Amino acid sequence: MRTRAGGISGPGASVVRMREFSPSAIEELVPDARALSSPYLEFLRTGPMSVGVYVLAAGAVDAQSPHAEDELYFVVRGQGRFRNGETEGPVRAGDVLYVPAHRPHRFAAIEEELVLLVVFAPPESAAPTPPVERSGPDRPGAPPSR
Repeated sequence: MRTRAGGISGPGASVVRMREFSPSAIEELVPDARALSSPYLEFLRTGPMSVGVYVLAAGAVDAQSPHAEDELYFVVRGQGRFRNGETEGPVRAGDVLYVPAHRPHRFAAIEEELVLLVVFAPPESAAPTPPVERSGPDRPGAPPSR
C-alpha cells in the first residue's frame, strides 16, 4: 500500500491525514496516483473498509477485473461511460456508482480525465503494495437499478 507524505503507517493501516474527503483534498492525491504503475492509490484502511483515489486519463483503458468486495465510486471530476454488469451509461462529476462484489465493471470512452473516490467494503483484499492487483471470481450479479 502506498502512503502519501505525512501519512501514518502501521500493521494493517495506512492513513493520509485528511480532515475531509473534499474534492480539493482528493485532488492533492492525484499526482501520487498518476506516478504509480497502477492508477489506484489507497489512502485509508480500517477494519470495515478501504478508500482510495482512482485516476484514469482521457482515452485510457480501464483494465480492472471484478473484486471480492462491494465497491462505491464517487466521480470527483471527469466524464466517460461506465459498464456495470450488463448496464452501461454516462458518468460525470457528482455521480455515485455502486458495484456489488464479483460483478464485472469498467470505465470506458473516457472523454475527460476521471478522478474517482473509491470505497471498498470490506477492505480491498489485494496485496497492499503497488501495483494494486484487482482480481476475483467472475460471478456477475443482477444489473443495478440506476
